[in-house]
Amino acid sequence: MNFWEILGWMLWSVVFIGYLFALFAIIGDLFRDRTLNGWWKALWIIFLVFLPFLTALVYLIARGDGMAERSDKAARAAEHATESYIRTVAGKSPSDEIAAAAALLESGSISAEEFERLKSKVLS
Repeated sequence: MNFWEILGWMLWSVVFIGYLFALFAIIGDLFRDRTLNGWWKALWIIFLVFLPFLTALVYLIARGDGMAERSDKAARAAEHATESYIRTVAGKSPSDEIAAAAALLESGSISAEEFERLKSKVLS
């Protein structure tokens, strides 16, 4: 193999991998879309199997805007779920813990030195 054949194979490999990414994005979008009937989804899949490049191009042109909106909505939902999970796992903020320790100090449950120790622990 000479240099140009290797370069040609590399080019076609990049094009094929790009097509696979588009194909998986289309299939993922089809199953994410709640407004599209199951029969339409099956029809799109059949066309993707028998006329893959043309169907992918038509899908991206016809449904590209909705595809971007659904992808953005899914990303926002995942981000919100992640933030919610982090908030529940993280526990109290340092100011909440100091306020709780101050309430314990006022009620007489802990001494002043225990309060200072808790406060320094929270702030460090």
